[in-house]
Amino acid sequence: MWESLLKLFRVPDLKRRILFTISMLVVFRIGAHIPVPGIDPKALSNVFSQGGILGFLDMFAGGALSNFSVLALGVMPYINASIIIQLLTSVVPQLEELAKSGEEGRDKIAQYTRWGAILLAIVQGFGITVWMENLGVVAIGGWGYRMAVILTLTAGSMFLMWLGEIVSDFGIGNGISLIIFGGIVARLLPQFVRTISLIRVGEINALLFAITLVVAVFIIAFVVAFQEAQRKIPVQYAKRVVGRRVYGGQSTHIPIRVIQGGVIPIIFASSILLFPATLAQFFQGSTFMKAVADALSPNSALYILLYAALILFFTYFYTAVTFNPMELAENMKKYGGFVPGIRPGKPTVEYIDRCLSRITLWGALALVFIAVVPNAVENLTRITTFYFGGTAILIMVGVAIETVNQLEAQLLMRHYEGFLKK
Repeated sequence: MWESLLKLFRVPDLKRRILFTISMLVVFRIGAHIPVPGIDPKALSNVFSQGGILGFLDMFAGGALSNFSVLALGVMPYINASIIIQLLTSVVPQLEELAKSGEEGRDKIAQYTRWGAILLAIVQGFGITVWMENLGVVAIGGWGYRMAVILTLTAGSMFLMWLGEIVSDFGIGNGISLIIFGGIVARLLPQFVRTISLIRVGEINALLFAITLVVAVFIIAFVVAFQEAQRKIPVQYAKRVVGRRVYGGQSTHIPIRVIQGGVIPIIFASSILLFPATLAQFFQGSTFMKAVADALSPNSALYILLYAALILFFTYFYTAVTFNPMELAENMKKYGGFVPGIRPGKPTVEYIDRCLSRITLWGALALVFIAVVPNAVENLTRITTFYFGGTAILIMVGVAIETVNQLEAQLLMRHYEGFLKK
């Protein structure tokens, strides 16, 4: 295994890319600990100890939000802008034309995404700043201080967006995904060390912690299996004679991923269910909001049922928006492709749609299992210091698989065997 990994550093260009990626992640972790001035650390710690949507967002910021650092917003504005632009591309004809117009159109969409990220960062920075003032975290008041904090948080978020893009261009893997991955890993390691120390003093049962680790390994294996799972629809291309050449005639397949939406359905469902708890923190004097927040606490049966239902809904919704069977069938027909035993046109659309609906159901059920089981294990074992939520596991496994596949492709391109056993 070590010999295989050493192959990565035998190629100068690949070695440079890996070291560049690691150095940029180190820069991100340093920035996550540079605090915004004028913050009361004790009051900030009390706010995040109550949970809510801030704790969920802090996972994506890698702990920068709980430190209220200059990178507190993380890459969430860019991610939200990307999701919004992706959804709009499916419903706005002008954006759809840009997406199909080649490299120039994709560059324009990327620019729209960046401007959308700036706008969302300003809005989120304003909301968090005012919120922190109301919660007594900010020691300095006034619009001058607010504007300074908003500009600082927006600049920090744009810096991370730029950092992610240069990692994608000059490093290995997707830069934005690696930043989220690095933040999650950076939070898990201290939690693991803290849990071990609590086991030594007898505050946590060692057997229960061992069971938790076994369940975590099982869930990781489950996620890997479903992340890589595909439904392959066979496609046959008819032979075409153009001049003296014969084109087509080969057999291929259309891969449909079981988990088409990835972690996005879980993010949407978690954000909606955590919103009442967040409002309850904002309106602390409202008994109605407090009752709603208590009813939707993560330990309640109502929360788990709504969580599962929302994951199912958003899985189908996101798949329907991002995957168009009619467009796929038209492209196949244009190039002389057909599914064996299925007539081109409407029958092909219905067949692909039927396959997609069935495979999406299994993907949605897998996401429900991945999201609910860690919370159930945490409630049973009462071990809250070592958190391994479904969202974090999906992100870490997905990013790790993508990065390893890119490394493997780089080695194979340079005529190496690779480091993955077939």
